[in-house]
Amino acid sequence: MTARTPHSGHRRSQNRTPLIAAVAAGVLSLAIAAQAALATDLPETGSTSAAVRTLGAPQAAGEEQLTATRRVTGVFDGARTRFTGAGALAGDGQEEGQGPLFELADGAVLKNVILGSPAADGVHCLGSCTLDNVFWEDVGEDAATFLGESADAAYLVTGGGAARAADKVFQFNGAGTLTVRNFEAADFGKLVRSCGNCARQFRRDVVLENVTATAPGGELVGINSNFGDTARLSGVTVLGDPGRKTVPCQKFRGVTDGEPEKLDATADGVHCVFERTDLDFR
Repeated sequence: MTARTPHSGHRRSQNRTPLIAAVAAGVLSLAIAAQAALATDLPETGSTSAAVRTLGAPQAAGEEQLTATRRVTGVFDGARTRFTGAGALAGDGQEEGQGPLFELADGAVLKNVILGSPAADGVHCLGSCTLDNVFWEDVGEDAATFLGESADAAYLVTGGGAARAADKVFQFNGAGTLTVRNFEAADFGKLVRSCGNCARQFRRDVVLENVTATAPGGELVGINSNFGDTARLSGVTVLGDPGRKTVPCQKFRGVTDGEPEKLDATADGVHCVFERTDLDFR
């Protein structure tokens, strides 16, 4: 269901590293606080570089396995429960067509949830939705996919964080506006990607506000300028990347069949909208 662009493979080892084991054990620092920005420069682990800083995920208050997609209408508060997939949802790689752990109806809210590993295809939003303090400890196919078809659809990711996304964290297939605010990402290919080759294409608008991204990271946002996409970035901090290798906003020529063409990555004030002062590389 999720259209993808080429990637160099799935960065996932057979044996979990000590960092991921620590995440799975739920011993990372508690970071959920109402309306609090989670863009925290956390201590490094051992003598390694800033590229392996820990993610500010909360300690899990419980565990639950899902063997079928949980469909959400209204508000679902997970109360910091860690959910993992089993059976048909036991995938943790980049295989196409995996089901999500959670499917949100138009207008639904998912909050205070931890997605462990395996996480299959994470969360699907069928229309406008809010993901409030949702954490992905080890992203599977994608962390979340946004699928609403209305130009008025509004998707809000507020608080939370995601680690180890071999390709994309957020896959934007539908129409509307996606806002990612007070969010952390660590070790990712793309933070947000507007679908490059969906059979049905839309204009998509992306807003990043107060986001902390820890290298390695490829692109913060990838958009299709030929379909009128925009990306607005402010208050973005990139850790472990003083050389500014992470691309803030990459433009593509999107298609409905085949592969999109990579264009330039300049801030043009039309499609990629940000100033140098909106990004802090450390």
